[in-house]
Formats: sequence, C-alpha cells, structure tokens
Amino acid sequence: MLAAQRREHLLEVLHRDGKIVAKTVAADLGISEDSIRRDLRDLAAEGLCQRVYGGALPVSPALADYAGRQEVAVDSKRLVAATAVGLIDPGSTVLLDGGTTALAITAVLPADLRCTVVTHSPTIAAALVAHPTVDVFVIGGKLFKHSAVASGAAAVEAARQVSADVFFLGVTGVHPDAGLTTGDADEAAMKRLLASRAAETYVLGSAEKIGAASPYSVLPFDAVTAVITDAPAGSGVVDRLRDHVRVVHAGEPSQ
Repeated sequence: MLAAQRREHLLEVLHRDGKIVAKTVAADLGISEDSIRRDLRDLAAEGLCQRVYGGALPVSPALADYAGRQEVAVDSKRLVAATAVGLIDPGSTVLLDGGTTALAITAVLPADLRCTVVTHSPTIAAALVAHPTVDVFVIGGKLFKHSAVASGAAAVEAARQVSADVFFLGVTGVHPDAGLTTGDADEAAMKRLLASRAAETYVLGSAEKIGAASPYSVLPFDAVTAVITDAPAGSGVVDRLRDHVRVVHAGEPSQ
C-alpha cells in the first residue's frame, strides 16, 4: 500500500472510530508501527489529526483563529451558553474565560441579573458594557491574540487576587482519554489558575469539542464540577465521559 493510500485509510479510521490506535492499524495493514507513526506525524503536521500516545485523535476545530471560531457551531455554543447562565446565582461572582462560547454567555445574560463578572478577555468585557446590572472587572496583561485574552505575569498576579463562586472554562478539546485540552501551554496554565480561584468550575463543551483533542492539558476531570455540552446524550463519547465527570446536557434543567 502506498503512503498516500495509508494516510487516506488512517483518516477513514479516524472518522469512523473517533481515534486511531497505531498498533491495531499496523496489524490490520500488515506493516510496522513505525510506518503508521510516520504517517500520523505527517497528518498532524497538516492539521488533520492530534497525535497522542499510541495513536491519534480528531483535531479540534476550535484551534482556528478567533474570527474563524466565531462562525463555528454558533447554535451549539448558544445552547451551552444558555445552560451556563442558569447556573449563575444572583449576586454571585463569576469568572468568565475567553473564547467564543464564553462570549455567547454575555449575549444571553438576563437584563435583570445582578452579578459580578471577572474576565481576562477584553472582548467579553466590552460585550458587557451595555448590561445594566452586571459589574465587570477586567484582568489585564499582554494580549494573547489567538483567544483575545490577557496573559503573562501581570495577568497571573491579578488573577491570584480573585475569589469567585463559579468559573466557566473554555477548552478546545474534551475527550475521555486525552482529557480537557487547549492549543497553547501558557493559556492552559492561566486556565488552571483561574479554576483554582473559583468554588466551582464548569467546562463549556459545545458539541464540536467533544471527542476532539489539542496539544496541552488544562485540568483533570476530577478538578472540574461538570462539563456542559449539547452533544447527543446517547453518543459513545458522552457515555465514556460520564465515567470521568458529571455531564450537564444543554437544554435540560440544571441540577
């Protein structure tokens, strides 16, 4: 089998099974695991998969640039955002991560909800300017343009002074094996710090992120309260997620 044919086969397996196990595919094709690993390196370099130990997983579409992500899974993010808003108690302090799903939360906050929002995203802060009853505190620092959030030492120092009731965490991948992941190591570290400053952490897991993976681990599942997702409740990936973390299905009453 030619290299191009092998890679086409690997992509078919990834689409069908949601993962590639290098050892299994090598045995099926009667070739060495080294050949499969080389193919996976090439596919990963083209952005077609995310390599993990022993094989590969689907790459997250949420790794696109900020403007591009605003056009991805708009309805899905809106469902997740609406469910997240139902978890905000009046008078509480909310840590709101950057990203387009977090931005969707600002669009569905009730006009009479009184709370405090702390965010390191100037985009999210600006979206709340017109909200009549939400107090907004902005964590400043160097702008990380991919996600439009503040980063660096100044942002870290400011975040350490925050104490919140709930943190809505944005990630680019939610996978039962790879865990909660994102595309930048420094951003992953900032997310971990923000989670440590809140009593509860909910993951904003719109459907396109479920079953996908990115290079950098954010948090273990036991460090978060739940994953909010609109992915089908009966899907195999969601069933496996329930073995690790509570899943809140978007559109259903919050518990």
